[in-house]
Amino acid sequence: MLFQGLKDVLTFPDQQTVYIIVDALDECPNSSGYPTPQQEVLCLLEELVDLNLPHLRVCVTSRPEIDIEYALEPFTSHQMSLHDESGQKGYIRDYIRSVVHSDRSMRRWREEDKNLVINTLSERAEGM
Repeated sequence: MLFQGLKDVLTFPDQQTVYIIVDALDECPNSSGYPTPQQEVLCLLEELVDLNLPHLRVCVTSRPEIDIEYALEPFTSHQMSLHDESGQKGYIRDYIRSVVHSDRSMRRWREEDKNLVINTLSERAEGM
């Protein structure tokens, strides 16, 4: 039902460029029901791409989860990973370091405790 309404809008004569952005697909529930909400979104995206509309642009963001990568791979024209960027990790580490060293209560901590917090949070940030 939703797809048909969306299809009608997208195939309207003289349609301007349409941008559909799906942010944080990995946060869509993937554990209850069949199909899961995440699978429903992936199916909708596949149906949209199959329309082969020249004015349609779709952007999907997600953490690098194998099931999502596998599902999107057949119809992906451009892919970019921020998780592999060492600069991104460096920015995260610099931010955490500045917070640790500027926070009043943390300034009194032992240096090894500060480093433990900086290292642990930087490693577990996963590009976020």
